[in-house]
Amino acid sequence: MTDGMLESKLPSTGTSIFSVMSDLAQDCKAINLSQGFPSFNPDQELLDLVDKHIKNGANQYAPMPGVSPLLDAIAQKVQNLYGRSVEMHNEITVCNGATEGIFSTIQAMVRADDEVIVFDPAYDSYEPCIDLAGGKTIHIPLITSPENRDFHIDWERFKRAINKRTRLVIFNFPHNPTGAILSENDLSILAEIIRGTNIYLMSDEVYEHIVFDGNVHESLLKHDELWERAFVISSFGKTYHTTGWKVGYCVAPKLLTTEFRKIHQWVCYSVVTPIQHAIADYMILNPNHYSELPKFYERKRNYFCDLMAKSRFRYTPAQGTFFQILDYSEITNENDLSYAKQLTQDVGVASIPVSGFCKEAFDYQLLRFCFAKDDITLEEAAARLCQL
Repeated sequence: MTDGMLESKLPSTGTSIFSVMSDLAQDCKAINLSQGFPSFNPDQELLDLVDKHIKNGANQYAPMPGVSPLLDAIAQKVQNLYGRSVEMHNEITVCNGATEGIFSTIQAMVRADDEVIVFDPAYDSYEPCIDLAGGKTIHIPLITSPENRDFHIDWERFKRAINKRTRLVIFNFPHNPTGAILSENDLSILAEIIRGTNIYLMSDEVYEHIVFDGNVHESLLKHDELWERAFVISSFGKTYHTTGWKVGYCVAPKLLTTEFRKIHQWVCYSVVTPIQHAIADYMILNPNHYSELPKFYERKRNYFCDLMAKSRFRYTPAQGTFFQILDYSEITNENDLSYAKQLTQDVGVASIPVSGFCKEAFDYQLLRFCFAKDDITLEEAAARLCQL
C-alpha cells in the first residue's frame, strides 16, 4: 500500500492552532496563556469524592445516558437557573466532554449537502464535524467596531444566509474567543427569523457560568420556542476547573435526544463512572459553586486587565469566558499568527491568534489570552507584555 491510495476524509484539516501554540510554548518554555485550561486544581472536596467512588466500586460502565444521580442533579440545575423542566432520563445525556456532544449533535442532524451556519470567529471543531457529516459550513462574521470590541451577530446578514438547505445553526455564547454574550433581545430576533422553518439549533454554552458585570447568561433553555429545536451543550470541565476530565452534557427535547443518543452510543457509549458520581455529589453538597464562579473569574479578568493597562495593547474587558482579547495594532502591523509565534519565542508568552477561528481573512490584529491562571502567572506574563 502507498500513501497515494489513502484519500483523507478531512484533507484541509491540519493540526489545531491550540496544539500548535501549546507545543511552541512548551518548546520555548513560555508562559502558556494560549490553551484554555486553569492553572489551579479543582476543590479538594471534589477530588476526595472521586477517590471515594473509585474505592467504593464505581469502576464499571455507566449507563449510556449517564448515572441517575448526575442526570437528576443536572435537571435540578436547569430548572433552578433557566426555569426549564426537563425529563432527566429522556432529555439529558452525559457526554465525553462538550466536544463529543458537539460531534454527536452534528452527526445526528446534518445530512449530505445540508448547510450549517457558524459565526466567525468560530470554535475550530465545528467545521470538521460538519465536513464529516457531508454538510457545508456557512460562515457569518460577527460584527464589531475598531473602537469597541463588542462582537455581536449581524441579524440581517444571518437572515439573508438562510435558505431551504439550512439545517443547523451553531451558537457559542458566552463566546470563545471574544467573550461576547447574547441578550434576551437576540433570542427574540432569532425566534422570529427561524419561525416556520425546519432549522435546528446547537448552542455551545460551556462558559454559561462565566458572565461578568452583573449580566446573566441567556441560554436557549430559557426560550420556549427555541428550546423545541435546540441541543444545549455544557461542560463540567469549565465549571469545576477539571478540563482534563472531559465530562459534559447535552440537554435537548426527547425526540432530539433520541437521535443524539443514536450517535453518542457508538462514539463513546458511556462516560467515566466514578467522576459522574463525584460530580453529582458535589453539585448537591455545593449548590452555590456555579453562582460564585462569575465573581471568581471577574476578579481575574479585572486583575489581568489592570496589569495590562500600562501596555501598548488595547482592549475592551471581556463580557464572559476566561479569555481576554488584546489588540496589538499600535505595536506592529504583523499578522496575528506570526506575531503570536513571535511573542512566544521572543517574549515568552503564548496566545492564540484570533484568525485561527475564522474562515476568511480577518482584518483585526487580535490575540486571545487565557486569564484562568494564578496571580503570579498573570503578573509575570503581563510584565513581559508591558515591555513591548
